[in-house]
Amino acid sequence: LIALLGGCTSTSVTEKYQDKRNDIINVKDKVIEFETGNVLIGSVSRLYMSNKCLLIADHKSVDKQIHIFNKNDFSYLTSIGNFGEGPEEITVMGCLAIDEAHHQLYVSDHAKQKIFSYDMDSVMVDSLYKPQVKTAMNETLFPSEYQYINDTLSIAVLIKPTSTSTFNQFLGRWNMNTGEMIPMKYTHPDIQKKRITFAASEKAGIYVECYTRHDLMTICSLDGELLYNIYGPDWDGGNGNKLQSFGTVMIGNDKIFVSYCGEDYARDSFPTKILVFDLEGNYLKTLETGYKISDCCYDSFNNRIILSLNDVVQFAYLDIDGII
Repeated sequence: LIALLGGCTSTSVTEKYQDKRNDIINVKDKVIEFETGNVLIGSVSRLYMSNKCLLIADHKSVDKQIHIFNKNDFSYLTSIGNFGEGPEEITVMGCLAIDEAHHQLYVSDHAKQKIFSYDMDSVMVDSLYKPQVKTAMNETLFPSEYQYINDTLSIAVLIKPTSTSTFNQFLGRWNMNTGEMIPMKYTHPDIQKKRITFAASEKAGIYVECYTRHDLMTICSLDGELLYNIYGPDWDGGNGNKLQSFGTVMIGNDKIFVSYCGEDYARDSFPTKILVFDLEGNYLKTLETGYKISDCCYDSFNNRIILSLNDVVQFAYLDIDGII
């Protein structure tokens, strides 16, 4: 009775249904553009945040593919990752991951099935620096995205090809030293074809898995034990495949931020909203940016979200202080 009278959320121990997410704040006037100066970056870019730097991966570049900026004032520092088929060049760049403890940047090359390692201190002072091979990837099961925790544990989106054009996708624990990949214990029983994005936090002890075609967010412990399933107002029971739902997931301090579209799937559709939850998946706010978001990352030091946009503005940031 209380749930019916209260309105927007019903809960059980693990299952949470949110039939309304309508606490919307228009933050377009708070989205601040920043420019990359003489560094030209293509329309397909990914953002990564380290303790010291903002990294922008340019997946259409035919020259340097990774551009590094000061994360505080966005001044340009250097560019790395030569495009090509040579021994130290990147042919088909995948994701980036950062080993903060040892100041290493890992870059996947899906053409060579290798992960290269760049020493972040060295690339800043040596223009001729050449990366080392960190590890090889298996062609039959490999990580497409991963969040590095240490050499024996990364939380990864694992890809298992099923034909030349199809694949299965699931989250797992990856030991970079041994190559062992173990699927997570929990997977939602109603989703037949998984297409997911995720973020993990060693500090919070959780990972957050969001579905790109279903209004569902799952929160689990780092060993894959289910904590919460959060069903949004567009949850389809796992049957539909028309919805373009969640985009990039970020865990920032004590919040979960997720870009969200909520429209029927179309190639030219992009999220404009960022949904905000607490670490237990309880809905807090919707931030309407008014811009098409292609990617984003969270800067915990400055408490702001960095945005890559497919719009009149290419790169911008949004300060969270004073909004939430």
